[in-house]
Amino acid sequence: MESVTDQRFDTAVSLLSGSLGGLLLSIPAGIKKQVQEIRIRAGYPVSVSCGGDIYFLTRTGRLVCSPEGDLFRMSGEEVEECFQLLCGFSVYSHDKEIRQGFLSLRGGHRAGICGTAVVQDGEIVSLRDISSICLRISREFPGCSLSLLRKMKEEDMQGGLLLVGAPSSGKTTVLRDIARQLSSGSLGAIRRVAVVDERGELGGVYKGIPGNSLGPCCDILDGYPKAQGILQAVRSLVPDCILCDEIGGEEDTRSLLQCLHAGVTVIASIHAGSPEEFLKKRQAEILMRAGAFQSIAFLKSRREPGMVSEFWKAGDLLAQMDRNAPADWSGSSGRLFGIA
Repeated sequence: MESVTDQRFDTAVSLLSGSLGGLLLSIPAGIKKQVQEIRIRAGYPVSVSCGGDIYFLTRTGRLVCSPEGDLFRMSGEEVEECFQLLCGFSVYSHDKEIRQGFLSLRGGHRAGICGTAVVQDGEIVSLRDISSICLRISREFPGCSLSLLRKMKEEDMQGGLLLVGAPSSGKTTVLRDIARQLSSGSLGAIRRVAVVDERGELGGVYKGIPGNSLGPCCDILDGYPKAQGILQAVRSLVPDCILCDEIGGEEDTRSLLQCLHAGVTVIASIHAGSPEEFLKKRQAEILMRAGAFQSIAFLKSRREPGMVSEFWKAGDLLAQMDRNAPADWSGSSGRLFGIA
């Protein structure tokens, strides 16, 4: 029987143009389960990323390590055709997303796009001459957050949780499962969850229908700018928890701070490859000192997506910072555990 992970890969590549989609569908099932990204670049070989490894697609549907040989390449016209297909031949309807460099796709998948920017008054208003596409395969791993949630339940779920990791370390996958587990009551009381899904990666909403299951008591604010979505959720949806991905600049930080006295638990993610990198982020320090997040979970690399390497209390990290001394990140303050 075909696995769910195989189905999600097949759904994603079925959105691509005929010959490329057909070759990708023919690769072994064991590899399909590991694929995170498919990259298409005009004039260059199609590449497939599995964890930290990159392979190249041959014209016979094999994956090889070398970028040389009889490899499958797409012309500029074929890349443009693929882009049109991903847009459902309605580029205008995706205009807002395209300006930000991505497309939300059926099944919860996402395509990052590169091309020539059309700029007016210092703002990107469109893209033309699409030169590359990065198709990211959306994955669901039900239960992948349970160890982390049990840890939070033991200590204080109300204190908030911040997931920290490098790109492709599984932050979004873990956030999806946290929403699913909390809104379905897997570990106790069912919680009302609001997901502010600015870039459409958490819920994967397509024409109003979520491509990813976030549980029966989850409201998805799809496409909302993070700051506006957070405030609207607090005012209108009466959530127990608010989840959002990729905390960015000052506006996101200010909006999260406004949740502090509204009785809402905030669970979010932020980009950083290590505790050292994390503590160099000004917004991280502001949020921890304000008490927005009492618990900080660091994810491993893209080779082990979704796995937690270290779990810290915010106070311990701030103490390290205040002492202005090199942190012993493998010492007793940081606790190592994995997610099954």
